[in-house]
Amino acid sequence: MKIDLTDTTASKINKAMVRGRRAIGTPAVGMVLTLVIVTDEENAYDALRAANDASREHPSRTLVVIKRVSRSPRDRTKSRLDAEVRVGADAGTGETVVLRLYGEVSDHAQSVVLPLLLPDAPVVVWWSVDAPRDPANDPLGALGQRRVTDSYAAEKPVHELRSRAESYEPGDTDLAWARITPWRSMLAAALDQISCEVVSVEVAGEESNPSVELLAMWLADRLHVHVRRAVSAGPGLTQVRLETTGGPITLHRSDGAMATLALPGQPDRAVALKRRETSELLAEELRRLDPDDTYASALRFGVDRLGGIPSATQRAESSARGPESLPVRQKAPDPDTAPSAAPARTSESAPTASPAGDSDTGRPTPAQMPPVKKADSP
Repeated sequence: MKIDLTDTTASKINKAMVRGRRAIGTPAVGMVLTLVIVTDEENAYDALRAANDASREHPSRTLVVIKRVSRSPRDRTKSRLDAEVRVGADAGTGETVVLRLYGEVSDHAQSVVLPLLLPDAPVVVWWSVDAPRDPANDPLGALGQRRVTDSYAAEKPVHELRSRAESYEPGDTDLAWARITPWRSMLAAALDQISCEVVSVEVAGEESNPSVELLAMWLADRLHVHVRRAVSAGPGLTQVRLETTGGPITLHRSDGAMATLALPGQPDRAVALKRRETSELLAEELRRLDPDDTYASALRFGVDRLGGIPSATQRAESSARGPESLPVRQKAPDPDTAPSAAPARTSESAPTASPAGDSDTGRPTPAQMPPVKKADSP
C-alpha cells in the first residue's frame, strides 16, 4: 500500500502510517530499529531495494532522505516536504517513508527525521553515496547509534579511507569492511590449522578497491608484519599470499565466486567466496550495533603504511617517460625463492614517507619500511 503526501508535515506522515497499518490489518508496530538512508534520486531505487531485502532479517522503519536540488534561486527559498508512505508488501517486512526535501528544509533534514523515529529503538544511518567527511558530527549522523558509509562509492576510495581514519568515532563502519568478512574468516581459520610464524603478506586486488586496502591493513595490524599491496585485474579481491616459516598459505579467487585455499602439506581445496550483494552487507552491519573495535584498529593502522608494487599500467607509463622517471624501489622478491625472514631495519634508517596518493607508486617496498608496530589508539 502506498500513500502519497505533497507539501506535508511530520505529523501528517505519522498519521498516514497509522492509517496504512490499520488498512492492511497490522496496527501493531513490530520493527526493531529505524534505518535512515541518505541518498540522491539517482541511487534511491537501489538503496531502497537493498534495505527492503535486509528488512527480512531486520524488520525496520526505513526513512529515505532525498535532498532535491532546486533549479532557480526563487525555488531555493521555497521549502517543501513531499512524502511517500509504503506499508505492507511495498515495504518489505517493515514500513518505508520516502522523504523528498526542497528548498531551505534540505538544510534541516534532522528536524524532519526526528519525529519519525521509532521510540526506544536504535537508529542506524546509512549514506549510500556522498557520505560526510565526519559522519558522527553530521546532523543526521548524530541521531544514530550506528553510522554506515561505503568508501567504494567515493570518487577517490583511498582518500576516503584516510578521512574515515581521521574522523572515526565508535559506531562508524563501512560496507567495504563488511565485504571482506568472508576473507577474514577464511584466513583466520587457515592460520588455526597450522603451527607457523607469518613472515610477510601480499594482498592483490583491483587498484581502487578500498576493501583490498582494508584487508591489507587488518593483516598488518593483527600479524605485525609488512604487507604488500599488489594490483590485479580483479574482480575485487583476487589473492592473499602469506609467507610463513612452514611454507606459503594462498587464498586465490579469480572469478568472484569460488576460491582455492592452499596450505603447506595439504591438498588444495575449493571454498565458496562469492561477492555479496549490498543487501547482504547491510544485513550484516545491522546484526551488531556496538562499536567495531577490530575495524577501528585496522582503519587507524593507515593506508600509507602498506608496502606497494606498481601496477602494469604504472610501469608502462614510467618506461615511456624514461628511466629517470622510474620510482626508486627495490625489486620485490620472488615468493618461491625469498628467504624466510627479511633483515631487520631500524626506524632511523627508514626513508621518509612519500606523498600520499590513490596509486601504489609512492609506497615503499617492504625492504624500505621500518619495523611494523601496532597503531596507537587516540
